[in-house]
Amino acid sequence: MSSEPTPEDMSLEELRDEIRTIDREIVEKIAQRTYVADTIAQVKDERGLPTTDEEQEQAVMDRAGENARRFDVDANLVKAMFRLLIELNKVEQRENR
Repeated sequence: MSSEPTPEDMSLEELRDEIRTIDREIVEKIAQRTYVADTIAQVKDERGLPTTDEEQEQAVMDRAGENARRFDVDANLVKAMFRLLIELNKVEQRENR
């Protein structure tokens, strides 16, 4: 038997603590992704490559949809979040060029 409490065994405050932890982890992952995207932008700049790579963006969106299905999360929501992340990275890349 697992020592981890199931959601049904947790108090409302414990569940909210869990949400706070998850929210922090999401922001941490966004920060990591942004850092890597900034590094990619530097490499593109050094190589004289364009900021936008539509083929790569489509691959990211396809992966987002696949991961949404894998984790049984609404694919439209996940894709919208990734679309926003991509657009924010592109704006930042253009501003830093």
